[in-house]
Amino acid sequence: MLHDLTLPVLLSPRSGDVTLRSAVHDDLDPLMALLSDDPVSAARGDVADESDRPRYATALRAVTEDPANALLVAVDRDGRLVGTFQLTRIPGMARQGSTRLLVEAVRVRSDLRSGGIGGAMMRWVTDVAAPALDVALVQLTSDAARVDAHRFYERLGFTGSHVGFKYRVGER
Repeated sequence: MLHDLTLPVLLSPRSGDVTLRSAVHDDLDPLMALLSDDPVSAARGDVADESDRPRYATALRAVTEDPANALLVAVDRDGRLVGTFQLTRIPGMARQGSTRLLVEAVRVRSDLRSGGIGGAMMRWVTDVAAPALDVALVQLTSDAARVDAHRFYERLGFTGSHVGFKYRVGER
């Protein structure tokens, strides 16, 4: 499954080499900061508040312990977290029993955006992880407000082919 991917791996975006590896518990604080370093996420409540730390810790543990999921981080030469994304392998019946790879929560530190880190991470997903996991389709969702992100994904060959819907269960 996802834990069988060959990691860590060196990626070489324009901004300088980064290492892509599995997230560990010590990444929790930088992950919280990275999620809050985004206006759309911050508006949803990802503000890196210390009182939210237990929920993030529980989520990190759940994702990293589930063999169908992987939370990956990109770190610079000094070990600072500069990007992240989550992968979920989804077997399915549709499309003649095709398996999909879902990419979620793609983030690059705001001061490093447009330096190629996100592109290097996503090319690794499509060119390395997807074939290794024997998936037929890589899919992702992106908030409608993320117009720049949509252009980014389209440049990488993704097609805006569906309309997504969400149903919010309860309030936190």
